[in-house]
Amino acid sequence: MPILKQAVLRAAIVIALMAVLVLGGWTWATLTYDYSDGERAGYVQKFSRKGWICKTWEGEQALVNLPGAMPEIFYFSVRDDAVAKRIQQVVGKRVALSYEQHIGIPTSCFGDTQYFVTDIRVVE
Repeated sequence: MPILKQAVLRAAIVIALMAVLVLGGWTWATLTYDYSDGERAGYVQKFSRKGWICKTWEGEQALVNLPGAMPEIFYFSVRDDAVAKRIQQVVGKRVALSYEQHIGIPTSCFGDTQYFVTDIRVVE
């Protein structure tokens, strides 16, 4: 009987380790490879660092197409503190945000959105 218990315990440990490896590999893959990338121009109207345990930089950019039209809101996350600092300096100005879209990230500890800003430039 003790041999059976040891075999079941070993099997449970192997299954748990495999689950951790699969989840870790999936997380690495979704953060490394982007689904799409691009650039959006508009006004950064909100930018803050938030979260209870995992603090992430989250922002909103108002995309204005035509004068007088309701702006579309682009929600984004920032993983790089240097980029976050540059965004803080230009809140309220017209900027172009370069971003990468990462689909399928298994947790919100990396950001609340699937759009991660990688660079910013002021548009005059």
